[in-house]
Amino acid sequence: MELLSLILNLSRLHPLILVVITVWSIVWKGLALWHAARNNQRNWFAAILILNTVGILDILYLKLWRVKRK
Repeated sequence: MELLSLILNLSRLHPLILVVITVWSIVWKGLALWHAARNNQRNWFAAILILNTVGILDILYLKLWRVKRK
């Protein structure tokens, strides 16, 4: 029941806030997917593609687990 309440409350947010959250998520997801694909990290690519964490998983991947090239 709490999940339904949360969803209803989010739907009442100002539309600009939802646009900002969406753009934020797309930017981080795109960057993380690009790095995961470039580094042949299929498991990370799948996790980032499937899970929607508003950029949290994407940022953690980029900061902690991505393969850094010289």
